[in-house]
Amino acid sequence: MELSTSSSPSSRAGRPSEASAQVREYLAFQVGKELYGVDILRVQEIRGFETPTRIAGASEVVRGVLNLRGVIVPVLDLRHSMGLPADIGVGTVTIVMNLKQRTVGFVVDGVTDVVGLAPADIQPAPELADGGRGTFIQGLGELKVEGRQQMLILLDADQLLGQLGDSEQALLAVPV
Repeated sequence: MELSTSSSPSSRAGRPSEASAQVREYLAFQVGKELYGVDILRVQEIRGFETPTRIAGASEVVRGVLNLRGVIVPVLDLRHSMGLPADIGVGTVTIVMNLKQRTVGFVVDGVTDVVGLAPADIQPAPELADGGRGTFIQGLGELKVEGRQQMLILLDADQLLGQLGDSEQALLAVPV
């Protein structure tokens, strides 16, 4: 899948200009049919999916934990937390991120690209039916995907963790 943005090529060539200095990079990934993005600076690594060790009493959102080089990492399934079936496919990966002084893994359907977006390319988070805004949605970026426009839903991963229930929060609070 080819992604492109309206950011200038000079931002990738290492020659900062006034416009490219404001461009932020996001890791684009798929959950279901939608395209999401998180700040690339929050991403520690992208791993092929491996079945985590299940934790007794954990909800379906929590797939379990992985031992990554001596660090116990809780693994959350973004598909399940978004009401989608949590099926493991060929492209399923775990994005390991550093959030709220914790290392957390998120299972997604696949990673597509790293994209640069200038502030002008990002629209504010939409108003939701209940009159509020999705607290974990930072905004919407517009991309060209295979010749057509597509929205990139930019997530605030720290706020996404805040949407978890008490049992998931307790798992994240356990020191490693």
